[in-house]
Amino acid sequence: MSIPLFGAGTFRLQGQAVIDSVRNALEVGYRAIDTAQIYANEAEIGQAIASAGVPREQLFITTKIWVANYAKDKLIPSLKESLAKLRIDYLDLTLIHWPAPGNGVSVEEFMTALAEAKQQGLTRQIGISNFNIENVAQAIAVLGKDLIATNQIELSPYLQNRKLVAFLKEQGIHVTSYMTLAYGKVLQDPVIVALARRHDATPAQVALAWALQLGYSVIPSSTRRENLASNLLAQQLRLGEDDMAQIAALERNGREVSPAGLAPAWD
Repeated sequence: MSIPLFGAGTFRLQGQAVIDSVRNALEVGYRAIDTAQIYANEAEIGQAIASAGVPREQLFITTKIWVANYAKDKLIPSLKESLAKLRIDYLDLTLIHWPAPGNGVSVEEFMTALAEAKQQGLTRQIGISNFNIENVAQAIAVLGKDLIATNQIELSPYLQNRKLVAFLKEQGIHVTSYMTLAYGKVLQDPVIVALARRHDATPAQVALAWALQLGYSVIPSSTRRENLASNLLAQQLRLGEDDMAQIAALERNGREVSPAGLAPAWD
């Protein structure tokens, strides 16, 4: 089974905003939707999906297990609750949201519980999010690398995570990039803006095309229908070797998300 290269993210979108965003995304052609238990928007996403009328088999829905639900007696019940909110019978992909070192639940315990959720048919694929190399190695030691479909990580032209990405590729674990636009910061970057002008594209399309050409999945979000539609066109943009090299030179370890107590020691 494969992971779609393009999806709609829903981080920080709640209430009517997330309902409208998901509805618009599905109407303009998205079929992958990414959420998480901590986003507190699964019920609204379920409402939007139900009203859209898109056949379930055409959709790819991802959620992430929150830290409070990592224990073996909590993970599966929490996932069943997510399914009820989303109004679906199974997830296409379920991720451990953060490694949360020192929270009292071992990698072995939560990865084993996640694998059990897959065995029960609650989710088609399983994976991890925000794991560093050491965390990934620990997860592989528990389940083997073949069961880990992806590591969803912050990754943008300003934070290219080359060491971690190289390790994931060695292990055959797919990379999903979130925050690919760095909260919009890369959209004002002179290099990105110049490339956008040269290709008659938007800066967002350039940044997303860069990630796609490196083989990553992307999950940008927007509350604006026109931006959702425009972002999708990044799939048709081809950047040349020189373009890719210019973007590669933008690396500056520009991490936007690193919550204390949840994040690992980054590579």
